[in-house]
Amino acid sequence: MKVVMFPGQGSQYKGMGKAFFDTFKQETILASDILGYDLEELCIKDPERQLGKTAFTQPALYVVNAFTYYASQPRTKPDYFIGHSLGEYNALLAAEAFSFETGLRLVQKRGALMAAASGGGMAAVLGHKVEAVQQMLDEGGYTDIDIANINTPTQIVIAGPQDAINRIVQEFEARKIKIFPLFVSAPFHSRYMKPAAIEFEEFLKNFSFSALQTPVIANVTAKAYQDNQVTDLLAKQIESSVQWTDTIRTLMGKGVDDYEETGSVILTKMVNEIKENCTPIVEERVVVEEKVIAEEKPHTNGIPIKVNGKTAGKTCLSTRLGSQAFRKDYGVKYAYVAGAMYRGIASRQLVVKLAKAGMLGFLGTGGMSLAEMEQNIIQIQQELTNGEAYGVNFLHNLNDPAFEMKAAELFLRYGVTNIEASAYMQMMPALVYYRLKGLEKGADGAVLCKHKIIAKVSRPEVAEVFMRPAPEKMVKRLVEDGLISEEQASLSKLVPMSYDICVEADSGGHTDRGIAMVLLPSIQRLRADISKEYAYGQTIRVGLAGGIGTPQAATCAYVMGADFILTGSINQCTVEAGTSDAVKDLLQDINVQDTDYAPAGDMFEIGAKVQVLRKGVLFAARANKLYALYNQYNGLDEIPEKTLIQLEKTYFGKTIAEIWDEVRVYCKAAGAEAEIIKAEQNSKNKMALVFRWYFGYTNKLAFEGNIENKTNFQIHTGSALGAFNQWVKGTQQESWKKRHVDEIGISIMVGAAKLLEDAALMVNN
Repeated sequence: MKVVMFPGQGSQYKGMGKAFFDTFKQETILASDILGYDLEELCIKDPERQLGKTAFTQPALYVVNAFTYYASQPRTKPDYFIGHSLGEYNALLAAEAFSFETGLRLVQKRGALMAAASGGGMAAVLGHKVEAVQQMLDEGGYTDIDIANINTPTQIVIAGPQDAINRIVQEFEARKIKIFPLFVSAPFHSRYMKPAAIEFEEFLKNFSFSALQTPVIANVTAKAYQDNQVTDLLAKQIESSVQWTDTIRTLMGKGVDDYEETGSVILTKMVNEIKENCTPIVEERVVVEEKVIAEEKPHTNGIPIKVNGKTAGKTCLSTRLGSQAFRKDYGVKYAYVAGAMYRGIASRQLVVKLAKAGMLGFLGTGGMSLAEMEQNIIQIQQELTNGEAYGVNFLHNLNDPAFEMKAAELFLRYGVTNIEASAYMQMMPALVYYRLKGLEKGADGAVLCKHKIIAKVSRPEVAEVFMRPAPEKMVKRLVEDGLISEEQASLSKLVPMSYDICVEADSGGHTDRGIAMVLLPSIQRLRADISKEYAYGQTIRVGLAGGIGTPQAATCAYVMGADFILTGSINQCTVEAGTSDAVKDLLQDINVQDTDYAPAGDMFEIGAKVQVLRKGVLFAARANKLYALYNQYNGLDEIPEKTLIQLEKTYFGKTIAEIWDEVRVYCKAAGAEAEIIKAEQNSKNKMALVFRWYFGYTNKLAFEGNIENKTNFQIHTGSALGAFNQWVKGTQQESWKKRHVDEIGISIMVGAAKLLEDAALMVNN
């Protein structure tokens, strides 16, 4: 069963609807006539900066939501519609409760009434359930603050008088409770909106509403609208809590398994969290029959077939592949790891899902701020309460080593015991600090390494750095700075920086384009030499990553002696991946030849490469063009004017001057004013900063799913995903909306086990 979801206020952005105004020209003209201003100009250019104001935001979003749905309207209607706050009007429009024009008039009035309200504010509380938030309000005497939105089990929005919101923000921050003020003009969805609700109810009485042709679940009740409830519920919605969590739970209870969001990914992320952490709400009249779970039979291509949503009868060998010591040390069922992917593509939901299935996943912290890292770690720890294994990416920051030390301190503060070190070419103090801070002597005199590092490497010389003990100079400096003890410094000589080396062959994102069959044996040999030299107390394990997207590839890795395998690209085209639906739609259709290589934005000047999607986008060609220009010229002023105009118009969508202003603001905010000073003194450096802006811009377009600029999407992926897509053709996992990271991991391990068993039978015969 399927539901279509419409986002509400907060999902607006300058440029929205650009692809649809010409298609729906008559409706655009009608909307502008009703509103009294040029709606298309507001959405695309926002010349007076009014798009963020409630009175303008709500009508604009209603229209763009409607056009987006009209443009992609499926032949078969979904089973349900829902919308978050303002989005509920689009749900009712899609369900044919009223016409496009009527809905716009309603939203225009609603936006005006809500904009006229004042004297209050709102804030989002993260990491706590609604019951806990309510208890904190009661205990703190905040009787004048209401629960406004229950977005997810751990994302609660509160509303009340501004002075009360200011006080509670200050108190919660002092108590290390995550709370973020929202930039709104009034306490929406609270008792203070009662006057607006009363006036809106009188306005609603001027309209008649049709019977809904498709059920809509109401924000106020988390139950389906009845035909005579439209006036009452729309009026109450203004002053009532948005029961989003229970709305999804209700749909779960009705058997909905396909959640499609229109024009955004905000609600999809909420839904993923709710599905993972909440039980369905089943109506009392529904009788759930107890069924016998049949034994699972593997699909002919090795994919397990689920029966009644459960997986049974897995081959025992799948849990014995790889290193037993690896599985024991990390507390996992499978020697299977999902690597980190930039800026939360390897999301909290992905990590939690894998952990609960007995696999190790790493949160993708690259590009995150420290606050974002902290928030994600807190939520992961709150969701994993039974000691399940999880990890966090520790990405080398070439331009800001100080940030690495702050990240290490954050991981230590929250007791993160597993990290994935990636993009390192040499040892750095932050890594040494993290590793050594977890060293202690056991009762038997052996060195205990509480902090485990899986080092992703693509060169033997880098692997060697991690296989050896921490550099003495760095250890000495850490002792002098009081960061580690003398005992920890002494113990550091007895252990390598990492007992787990992951050989990364050609893969998505940063790559040296190594060949697995060449790299793995070389680093296995290196392990033997170094282990002989140091005689460590335990064996260094060597795993393999890059190109692993099918059971056949996993089988090859294990036959070659890999202690564990690590997958990447295949996990970003799943429900749990933290990227846009637009990106996933592109990725699920690629084949093995649909990738290319482009400069890496974070290491642009040194020519490092990343593997990216080629099919359907132009990023690789354009990024390579920028790098060619960087090598050819000493500054922007040397580039021919015709070429610069082409870059501004086709690549950047804005002038070089505008980009430079943005770069200056960004560097100042990031505390990197030295970069600006350096660039203003050196034309080559300035050109590099301007060109690097394009890489951040194209990443953002992809994350937001900005389909109007799809050709500029920067999507890191390897050919393993193409192989996976071919493998799952004709199965339920052909669509990314049916792909879950835990099921993929188990499918690959079960498939690899079956291939090995079949091969053994052939040998015995």
